[in-house]
Amino acid sequence: MELRQLITFRMVASTLNFSRAAEVLNYVPSNVTMQIKALEEELGVRLFDRLGKQLVLTTAGERFLTHIQSVLEKLDEARSVVHDNENLSGTLTISANEVLCAYRLPAVFQLFRSRYPGVRLIFRSVPNQELKQTLFEGTADVVFMLDETILSTGLTVEPLQEETFRLFVAPDHPLAKPTALQLEDFHGEVFLVNEKGCTYRTMFDRSFEKRGIDDITYLEFQNAEAIKQCAIARIGIAFLPEITVEAEVERGELVALPWQLPDLHVYTHMAWHKDKWLSPIISSFIETAREVIEVNKTV
Repeated sequence: MELRQLITFRMVASTLNFSRAAEVLNYVPSNVTMQIKALEEELGVRLFDRLGKQLVLTTAGERFLTHIQSVLEKLDEARSVVHDNENLSGTLTISANEVLCAYRLPAVFQLFRSRYPGVRLIFRSVPNQELKQTLFEGTADVVFMLDETILSTGLTVEPLQEETFRLFVAPDHPLAKPTALQLEDFHGEVFLVNEKGCTYRTMFDRSFEKRGIDDITYLEFQNAEAIKQCAIARIGIAFLPEITVEAEVERGELVALPWQLPDLHVYTHMAWHKDKWLSPIISSFIETAREVIEVNKTV
């Protein structure tokens, strides 16, 4: 069993794609395939199942990954002892939902890469409700989540900044004209929101139910861009964090409704497993994220 095979296995388990793993590791895809095949033959078990075009870890593969993560982390720890932190090298895996990926993390990635060009950054977009699990499974080193205040015994969670959510419409939408709105003004309107299961979608439903509106018509989407475009097209009222619509508001394509959601408190959180060894690479990334994303001192 070779070290490169273990590193390759971890990368394939992270990406669940031979071609993507080969690209990250700078191998040809056939090399990755051969390494995994050799590893499976030596272990005498199948580590991955090929279900059509989908690659999934077998039960044996999941158990093997848990131990391999620990072995490779110890190796990274040993390497860091003999290297200058100013010349960090290695791999760092970050996960976040699509909103934070598009609107909060690019500046973090840019600064981190400029400081530590030897570190290979791997980013995986993961639905908000699945991010914690990636830390427990060891498939991400650090994650960023949009959520209410998070209490966890297994994770270290750090709130970085409160995010303001508003209701947005096209400037020629009928509700864009009044300077104040009442609950009855929303009857018959269509709300453009994320799918059920999303934390802030749950908070949105709760906010309106508290005000006595429980017969809302929804159109559900998987990403903010689709919600924005449908709002611009006057299909309905978009429920989004302000950071996602700054450009559209500046261009006059969307306007915020004069309606407050005072009981909705969502933060950008940074989290990692409490038992994970914070290598110099991870520690440096955490510090960079704190520097770029302004810390809300009132949290």
